[in-house]
Amino acid sequence: MRIAAIMTDSPFPLHEDTGAPSGKPDERALLGELRNGNRDAAEELVRASYRKIWGLLFRLTGGDGELAADLTQETYRKAWAALPRFDGRSTFSTWVFRIAYTTWLNHRRRPRPVVPMNERVAARIRSGDPDAETLAARSQQNERLRRAVLDLPDPQRQLVVARFWGEVPVRELAAAEGISSQALRKRLRKAMAILRDTLEVTS
Repeated sequence: MRIAAIMTDSPFPLHEDTGAPSGKPDERALLGELRNGNRDAAEELVRASYRKIWGLLFRLTGGDGELAADLTQETYRKAWAALPRFDGRSTFSTWVFRIAYTTWLNHRRRPRPVVPMNERVAARIRSGDPDAETLAARSQQNERLRRAVLDLPDPQRQLVVARFWGEVPVRELAAAEGISSQALRKRLRKAMAILRDTLEVTS
């Protein structure tokens, strides 16, 4: 299967930035209320960013929803502890993304048992479902894409993960890196070229 099809069919898709407004709540106001002890503000901040953070960790952990939930909780615990150091140069969700990514990296470095085949795929194969072979092939393709992303050098991996799995806008990534959006897009294109080459070699 061609790389474009792998990316399109994968549960870890690489979406393009549409530049459409996100309709985010007023984060600065909510952060101010949170620092004043307003728990409702904390709940609103979590509600606005939780889906993206959990989705990011779900992809990074290879579709392990339970582990993704555990790492998401750990991420927010770290975020609340570090909140006094948040300077507001990026959005709250972008800041939490960085914490989530570091939390995943720390987890990845711990010794752990081999992760078994996805339970849903394994169950379909055991049941003799006629689509089992297709499911297994698709699962392998998705895992190849995920591993190709994780095998990128760390700066490029973090960039690709942030943009496509964390859904962090280009302008925010550029601001965090202290470069122009054009320069950021150039780095992204280079990382994507490496990723495509890797997938084509392993296809």
